Amino acid sequence: MRRVLIAALSGLFLTLLAPVAGPAQAAPTLPPFAVDPPGANDWSCRPSAAHPVPVVLVHGTFGDRQHLLEPLSATLAGRGWCVFSLDYGNRGTGDVAASAAELKRYVDRVLAATGAARVSLVGHSQGGMMPRYFIKNLGGAAVVDDLVGLAPSNHGTTLVPQGWSVPFCVACDQQAAGSPFLTALNAGDETPGDVSYTQVTTRYDEVVVPHTSGHLAAGPQVTNLTVQDACPLDLSEHVLIPTSRASIAWTVDALSHPGPADPALDPCP
Repeated sequence: MRRVLIAALSGLFLTLLAPVAGPAQAAPTLPPFAVDPPGANDWSCRPSAAHPVPVVLVHGTFGDRQHLLEPLSATLAGRGWCVFSLDYGNRGTGDVAASAAELKRYVDRVLAATGAARVSLVGHSQGGMMPRYFIKNLGGAAVVDDLVGLAPSNHGTTLVPQGWSVPFCVACDQQAAGSPFLTALNAGDETPGDVSYTQVTTRYDEVVVPHTSGHLAAGPQVTNLTVQDACPLDLSEHVLIPTSRASIAWTVDALSHPGPADPALDPCP
């Protein structure tokens, strides 16, 4: 059943990536088809002394605040974090900069509700890359503690060649390797601010190609990880990497101490 789900979801994604001539068209409004993931969006939650930084989960392109994020949300909430999860960008198909502005407004709401000074962000695919625009250009560096990207599209994918376009998905075009959007985002310091950056990739990624494009420039506040380097038998690919036990273990570690995830940690179950 797991393999069938992977094949179905991956096939849908790759079909939507079929290139056409001309600029991407504005997408019709796409409903999220979601409820809150387990333990998330309790607006009465107050951070504890053990976990003073609330966590915001950020879905990927075509995603929503619930699906694929359930194990991650349940784990973090079960360990005492205040967890929040948002829908943005018409299921993540809209302009990435506009989605980052939505994230900023949501983070402002989380900070106001919890009384916290900072948040940590855990994002899948576009959700691991888009917050970097918030951090770099919209004041996020002052309020983000950790950014954990799971198969993040930091340097884009070669599945969307330059000059081709994805119907109804501006964000897909922007996530093409070498796109003007990513060129500007990655210019200069890729990891600005007093933010800890953890990137978790998978060798079986069929969407962010090559998978190493999810890595960021090396630095003291950066950890780049690949699931199979630590857990060779973990077959998680792009769609299911948020459910990987290794991904969740590294996420918990990154959020549990100053700095990014410890590359020496053994995350294998």
